[in-house]
Parts: sequence; structure tokens; C-alpha cells
Amino acid sequence: MCCSSCSACRTGRPPRRSAAASTSRGISDTLRAGWASGAIATPATRARLSAAIALILDAGAQAGSLRADVEPDEVTMMLLGVFLSTTAVSSPELTGRLLDLVVDALRPVSKGRPRA
Repeated sequence: MCCSSCSACRTGRPPRRSAAASTSRGISDTLRAGWASGAIATPATRARLSAAIALILDAGAQAGSLRADVEPDEVTMMLLGVFLSTTAVSSPELTGRLLDLVVDALRPVSKGRPRA
């Protein structure tokens, strides 16, 4: 659990598709604009994004809800892949499914579920 205010932490589950899909539309628009302007590619932006993701990863790893072997830049790349690849598709279900897969990839290894 990374905090007590977000629904994912209160329920122990990530937000489902409807909330994720509506959020992803705004994020993808922002990412597209930032990418086009070159703002996302700046080292300062990448550092701020990595620092925010690192806080979430560290809290989750300490709580045992997230893997401890994931780097913030790896999460950034996965999220960018999801948001940039789904901007042309108006399918909230697909975006939600891909975000579910990202969250699943961040969960710790359990018995009987090996990691690559």
C-alpha cells in the first residue's frame, strides 16, 4: 500500500477499466503533446517522472504488494507503450486490459507463478 487516499490502496486493487480508460485518454493526449514538443524527452522531465514512480515502487515493495526488482524507467516505458499505442484506438476496454497487464507485471512473484 503506497498511501491511504487512492482507491487502489484502500481496496487493495488497482482501479478498474472505466476509471483507467478515462484517465488514459487525458494522459495520452498529454503524452502526445509532450512528445511532439520534446518536453517528455528532457532529462528533467524523465527524472521527475522516475522519482514519482520510484516512490510508488519503493512503498509497494516494502508493503510486499509490488516487485522489488523493477526500475522506475521500466514502468515509464511500459506506461508510455500503453498510452501511445492506444491513442488511435477508441477502446477503453483495450486500454484497461493493457493497464491490467502492467499492474500484473508489477506484482511480486507468487508460488507456482514463475517470472521470465
